[in-house]
Amino acid sequence: MAKQNEQLLRKLPSVDALLKAPDLQSCISNIPGKVVVNSIRQAVDEIRELLIAQEVSKIDEDTVRQKIIAETKRRLEAVMSPHYRRVINATGIILHTGLGRAPLPVQALQQIQDQLQSYSLLQLDIETGKRSKRDGRIEWLLQQLTGAEAATVVNNNAAATAIVLNTVAKDKEVIVSRGQLVEIGGSFRLPDVMAFSGAKLVEVGTTNKTHPHDYADAITENTAAILRVHPSNYKIQGFSSEVPLDELVEIAHAHGLIMIDDVGAGALIDFSRFGFEPEPTLTESISTGADIVTSSADKLIGASQGGIILGKAKLINAIRKNQFARIVRVGKLTLAALEATLKLFLDETTALSEVPILQMLMRDTSEITDEAQRFASQLRKGISNAAVTTTPGFSQMGSGSLPTQNLATTLVALRPEKISAESLTKQLRLYRPPIFTRIQNDQVLIDPRTLRGGDGKKIIEALLEILGQRD
Repeated sequence: MAKQNEQLLRKLPSVDALLKAPDLQSCISNIPGKVVVNSIRQAVDEIRELLIAQEVSKIDEDTVRQKIIAETKRRLEAVMSPHYRRVINATGIILHTGLGRAPLPVQALQQIQDQLQSYSLLQLDIETGKRSKRDGRIEWLLQQLTGAEAATVVNNNAAATAIVLNTVAKDKEVIVSRGQLVEIGGSFRLPDVMAFSGAKLVEVGTTNKTHPHDYADAITENTAAILRVHPSNYKIQGFSSEVPLDELVEIAHAHGLIMIDDVGAGALIDFSRFGFEPEPTLTESISTGADIVTSSADKLIGASQGGIILGKAKLINAIRKNQFARIVRVGKLTLAALEATLKLFLDETTALSEVPILQMLMRDTSEITDEAQRFASQLRKGISNAAVTTTPGFSQMGSGSLPTQNLATTLVALRPEKISAESLTKQLRLYRPPIFTRIQNDQVLIDPRTLRGGDGKKIIEALLEILGQRD
């Protein structure tokens, strides 16, 4: 170890001395003392390790002190700032799982702010004063929207699938097409979810083809249900076929079995009318005769995370009575957001104009192109060390919704000259608010489709600060 570094190690300032430093005093007055002390200790330890490893050299005692104070301030800011906070999504992925998926409608945010700041009505009947169903309002809305006899909601669609299977098929067999044994985000696989529920998986057919007789031949005296899983996060194309829901319903009911339909993304609107490939809707599944239908609440519905369960009243009541229901039940914030969002779907035109994910999904490509060109023009006027262009590209729905259906868009592409694209994206992520983009061919790409009000101005501000302005 260099002699200079040995001397600096012996002279590292104490925590008490740093606590009294004027340039640190100004920013710690409203921060808990324990947090401040721990941050200082961590900053000192970091500098100590750098000195021991000789990763810093030719610095004096005052520089070391300033580095410790700067690192302490950085740590304090990171600790005291909200982790779950607003970010700018410039990736073009509408339902970005890492960025919280669906942004909530204004109406949902207003209901949470206006109605839930104090005590709130959750599980009591106003007229009788007695305990009521906490999801009764959600049930009524889903009955209106889908025609289902009954409905309930849990914390996500995986939980919905698990509690349904545990209720109707514990220790019994459930038949599923091999081509529908999907893996969802975070390496959670349908066979594992089924095993957790206590149901016994019976695979039929092949990866690409399953026929009606495959289901019929697999039915035994221990079979409880047939499960159809819409493969919303992938699509098999070419020489393939699956049995339509109406035929599955007929097979299931002919043998006294329960037909469960997991439609995944949970569409309440027929998107094929707008040029998209057909996506099963909750209404279609109920009208076709499925006994239980499950879906996400935060994908094509655009509410907060949740799992919707629809179907026959007798089955829904049994699911509500399952002890597992208390484990996966949702709280007042989820219910309020879901209520406000579902109310918008009572009028389809209102939903298309007010639900953010539907706004982004339905955006006109010429409007996006105009926005991208304006964006690029503003950047060219202020940035001196990056090439700025616009280029055709694709947005995606994301989170296992509308798989393989790319949405045409126009991207703003930046090729920085003095730093790498990776460095630029990192600096954008560290900005306030954090800005998330994507990289392709050493270019940083910005997709206007997923920008919300005011986001473009913030991105321009960040890029001008990072890449510099023209003289």
